[in-house]
Amino acid sequence: MRVVFAGTPEFSVPCLEACRASGAEVVAVYTQPDRPAGRGRQLAESPVKRAALAAGLAVEQPESLKPAEVQQRLADYRPDLLVVVAYGLILPRKVLAIPRLGCWNVHGSVLPRWRGAAPIQRAILAGDAESGVDLMRMEAGLDTGPVLLERRTPIGRDDTGGSLHDRLATLGAEVLAEGLRRTLAGETLAATPQPETGVTYAHKLDKAEAKLDFSRPAIELERQVRAFDPWPVAAGEIAGEPLRIWAARAIEADHHAAPGSVLAAGRDGIDLACGQGALRVSAVQRAGGRRIGATDYLNARPELRRG
Repeated sequence: MRVVFAGTPEFSVPCLEACRASGAEVVAVYTQPDRPAGRGRQLAESPVKRAALAAGLAVEQPESLKPAEVQQRLADYRPDLLVVVAYGLILPRKVLAIPRLGCWNVHGSVLPRWRGAAPIQRAILAGDAESGVDLMRMEAGLDTGPVLLERRTPIGRDDTGGSLHDRLATLGAEVLAEGLRRTLAGETLAATPQPETGVTYAHKLDKAEAKLDFSRPAIELERQVRAFDPWPVAAGEIAGEPLRIWAARAIEADHHAAPGSVLAAGRDGIDLACGQGALRVSAVQRAGGRRIGATDYLNARPELRRG
């Protein structure tokens, strides 16, 4: 079975490795063009490109899949199957029709909840009890295709965008490996249409969402902090100083203080008044600095200690 793989970020790499280990022939890897990254804004290769080159695989990086010559280039690889994992480009209908067995997508949610670009972070922000990965047969709509296989995992109180990302990346590789194994054995996977109810969309993350609004309930801010670790990282002020907030926990607190006020500060953290309850901050980052614990921050600002 000839497979073309399409993916870009770190989330996609375990699935690429699953394709290579499956016994299928990975004839080409499609990934986003190199983009400026870092402080120097130097062109950087995607994680998928680095993995593909290390494995000696052919790499294609078109800006779009819409031009006829790009589509012909893909067809020339004669793929039986196109596997798409967080690729980042829209697949036109003509592209979906090229592979003999169609196109599969590994998506980081339990569909139809959280179709779209940022399902992992949106699930944490919403307080979902679980997430998962779906192996889906692609259609022209955004994440609307029938589900072939699924894995689920609970979302714990300590899960961050980073920890859930890593777990779902592993589950995605597992579900893809199973799909490939069964297909290579001659099985046709049953395709289950998605329910028509329960559809939600996971819009792309925006840095502006990282700003903490302390007039909101503390539990919502806790989810914000967890969801935006490691990017874009929650931001808020403590006693007038803008900080990145890396770790925090909502706690019960009966108070009448102004939102954002310091209620207590000590070994356990810095308690900030919220619209409901308080947010206990345990790790921060000052401008130009590195991530530090609340104790180290209070050593630099001893006037905040109280309670």
